[in-house]
Amino acid sequence: MLAQIRFHQLASVILLLGLWGCTPRQNPQDLKEKTAETTAEIKRDAKAVAAGIREGWNRDKPLDLNSASKEQLLTLPGLTAPEADRIIRDRPYRDASELITRHILSKAEYDKISDRIQASR
Repeated sequence: MLAQIRFHQLASVILLLGLWGCTPRQNPQDLKEKTAETTAEIKRDAKAVAAGIREGWNRDKPLDLNSASKEQLLTLPGLTAPEADRIIRDRPYRDASELITRHILSKAEYDKISDRIQASR
C-alpha cells in the first residue's frame, strides 16, 4: 500500500514537471503588447456597441432638421453630403416639407425620409 502511494506521488510530480516544462515562456514585453492590442480591440467593440445603441434609440425619434448635424443627416436613406450641406445652410425650417418647396430635395427623395424627419421650432 505504501509503495502504491509513493508511486502515485512520484507519477504526480513527474506529470506536473512535464506540464510545467511544456508551458511556453512569455516575454514580458510581448505580454504587454498583446494586452494592449486586446484592450484596443475591446474599446473598438464597445464603441461600436454604443453607436448601435444610440442609433437604435434615435431611429424611433424623428431627426430635427433645425438642429441635426451633417453626420446625423447623412444617416437618412439616400441623402448625400451636398444635400445635407444645403439643409444646414437653409435653416431654419417651419415644416419638414419645406425641403421640397425650397428645392433642396425632390418629392421622391423627400418621400423616402419624410417619416424620419421633423422641423422643431
